[in-house]
Amino acid sequence: MLETILGLPLLSYIFLPIYTSWSTRLNILFFMLTWSMLLVSYPPWQVEALGTLAVRTIFFLLPALASLLLDTGIPSLAVAIKAQGEVGLPGRLGPRRLLKLVGWSVFNVLLGVALQLAIELFAAKLLRVRSALRVAKTLPAPYEIAKHVGGAFLLRGVLQYYIHRDLLHCQHSRLAKYHREWALSIRAPFALAATYDHPLCYLLHHWLPLFVPAAVFRCHVLTYQLLLALVSLEEFFVYSGYSVLPSGIMLSGMARRADTHALTGGKGNYAPLGVLDWLHGTSVGSDVSDDVRQELEKHDVKQKAGNAVDGATSKLNVRKGKKSSIASSRSATS
Repeated sequence: MLETILGLPLLSYIFLPIYTSWSTRLNILFFMLTWSMLLVSYPPWQVEALGTLAVRTIFFLLPALASLLLDTGIPSLAVAIKAQGEVGLPGRLGPRRLLKLVGWSVFNVLLGVALQLAIELFAAKLLRVRSALRVAKTLPAPYEIAKHVGGAFLLRGVLQYYIHRDLLHCQHSRLAKYHREWALSIRAPFALAATYDHPLCYLLHHWLPLFVPAAVFRCHVLTYQLLLALVSLEEFFVYSGYSVLPSGIMLSGMARRADTHALTGGKGNYAPLGVLDWLHGTSVGSDVSDDVRQELEKHDVKQKAGNAVDGATSKLNVRKGKKSSIASSRSATS
């Protein structure tokens, strides 16, 4: 237990008393103790596998299934917030096809967790090498979490774009045929459509671009699960088909690009963020530059910047006026 407490980064101990309350520090200490006991009670591979499954269930499967119940159970309410209106309702697929889609979507999520577990067990038990992810009692430092999450997001975007464009949309490729017959058969995406694809295509398009960066950085398992939670929420919102979305990180634009990709049968928009599509000229419809412009206009950044400049100029002029008047009064006195 002492090892875990001492292993907490010194930087956290320096700033916790300043930025947090006693209750927050007690919660962190309780989490550290619980985490240590968890690693003592269960083997690392089991902690990693169950944690990964829990994150995918809580942050993707449950919200996606709940939205499906809303779309099919109360279509009159759902149609009002669907970007494609009535066309975007999953009930139009029919109960048999919809059940098949749900089954394969859930299967692919479980397949990704199982493959991750298999890789970790193969590395530890057979090859006798270190695991791809770091399962340690020492908690990751805040700067390490930020560095690994940011780096993994960037590398994931690059891998996802090129795999999607060059493998899943390559002419006369069996993978492209599978992707076209499975994922692209859904022209009006909804949340579970994010993981609906041929299992091999799903692993290449969704699982591999996330797990490889985590393994490259050898993220702490808690950092990986935070990354997985963020990606799960991204997939849920981007593929939900809803027009009402949090737009702080341009989710609305990412969702529009995913919709356009499906509607055009994969003519472009190979990654939801859209940066590489914009650079390579594969954007269809509005691109990431349009999203940035809309965000700036939405928050009146130009107007606020202008007001700030005008305010600063006014204050500077006032100060110059005061200095001039003081200088004039001094010269008159002398």
